[in-house]
Amino acid sequence: MQPKKYSSYAEIEHDLEILKLEKEIYFQKMKLSYEKTKESVFPSEPVQGFYAVYKKVFSGTLGSILKIVLPYVISWFINRKRGD
Repeated sequence: MQPKKYSSYAEIEHDLEILKLEKEIYFQKMKLSYEKTKESVFPSEPVQGFYAVYKKVFSGTLGSILKIVLPYVISWFINRKRGD
């Protein structure tokens, strides 16, 4: 490929402006692609709904009791012998 020969600074500035705009277009496309990928991998509404339910259940008196009892129940379930 032969290097382009310019006859004025205006031609150079014109090509640089085109390259700058192309760079911005590719950057915006990449950003959009990233956002779409992030939305498909991490759905926000179901996660927020689950978090709201979790927060509601584990707050207050019931939450305090569950936070104390739940580790013991999990430990018992893990350590129980099979066949009992």
